[in-house]
Amino acid sequence: MAARRKVAVVGVALSDCGRVDDATPYALHAQAARRALADAGLDRSLVDGFASAGLGTLAPIEVAEYLGLRPTWVDSTSVGGSTWEVMAAHAADAIAAGHARVVLLAYGSTARADVRAGRRTGTLSFGTRGPLQFEAPYGHTLIAKYAMAARRHMIEYGTTIEQLAEVAVQARANAALNPEAMFRTPVTVDDVLAGPMIADPFTKLHCCVRSDGGAAMLLAAEEYVRDCRTAPVWVLGSGEHISHSAMSEWPDFTVSPAAASGRLAFERAGVRPSEIDFAEIYDAFTYMTLVTLEDLGFCGKGEGGAFVEKGRLRVEGGELPVNTDGGGLSAQHPGMRGLFLLVEAVRQLRGECGDRQVRRVDGSLPRLTVASGTGGWFCSSGTVVLGAG
Repeated sequence: MAARRKVAVVGVALSDCGRVDDATPYALHAQAARRALADAGLDRSLVDGFASAGLGTLAPIEVAEYLGLRPTWVDSTSVGGSTWEVMAAHAADAIAAGHARVVLLAYGSTARADVRAGRRTGTLSFGTRGPLQFEAPYGHTLIAKYAMAARRHMIEYGTTIEQLAEVAVQARANAALNPEAMFRTPVTVDDVLAGPMIADPFTKLHCCVRSDGGAAMLLAAEEYVRDCRTAPVWVLGSGEHISHSAMSEWPDFTVSPAAASGRLAFERAGVRPSEIDFAEIYDAFTYMTLVTLEDLGFCGKGEGGAFVEKGRLRVEGGELPVNTDGGGLSAQHPGMRGLFLLVEAVRQLRGECGDRQVRRVDGSLPRLTVASGTGGWFCSSGTVVLGAG
């Protein structure tokens, strides 16, 4: 059997993000893809793999056609917000096995602009087919599912609403350092608690923002790294896991699928959670951050509340900076945000983040990170461990 090739992330980029009223989702895909190629310094002709989801009748064929690509390896896996971590894992495996040389992951969404223009409503519905037919009649919305899980954690472990609010406060503190974040004005725990109730126990600031935006990432076989203009960020290990679709089939509301995907990713990378310098965690709601920190092994089960209330998630002075760009709670959240986690993780490892740059205790740049995406209502998880070159 031929030796497996090492795989590196060689280019990342965002499209215009936040409030983008004059672009289509296709245009945002293309803008992010062009910028990622420019970031890598690679010619488009080298791209023989493409992965995308969430757009078009024949995703990702329509997007590839729009970008002028004719890939010989393709992935359209769609598992919600964790899609991009799962796709990155699949792409890395394909490259390592010699089935592709350079794979482009791309995403774009005008979720905010579509609501403003009346092209869609503000309520996300996954329909009423399959297992959802047994929940939809009771008005069990997406946010209600997350709220129910959060309340279960509060009952089981004594987690407080103030502790959950701390996640939003610290995400906003990180966003204040990011000139591209949608919301940068600092908030307090009292501000979070005083907001309008969305789904008990979540007030407005417990919930992600709605934005437009796109992202792209290029993964390449190790022999192409020398041709790139950027320092490589190596894919060290990954894991994926699906948990449930119907809430009645979820064994424990206080355990996310990251408990399995994280364990696999760390084992395959040969590193421990204690070695991680910072983390990028999917945060459509504050509870997602808290429970994922537990399930990735940064603290014990039920200890997430105490862990986050100590300011540990902040770029400035935090022991484990989390969502260093401000996350989905403050920076941007154009639908399936998992690719944005990977872009920020790579930029941090390359030392390109300006005022929000993470530093180790000795002042050096970070060496290890983990990006963990969650899809659906804790239905799926993809976790990727990355290391600086």
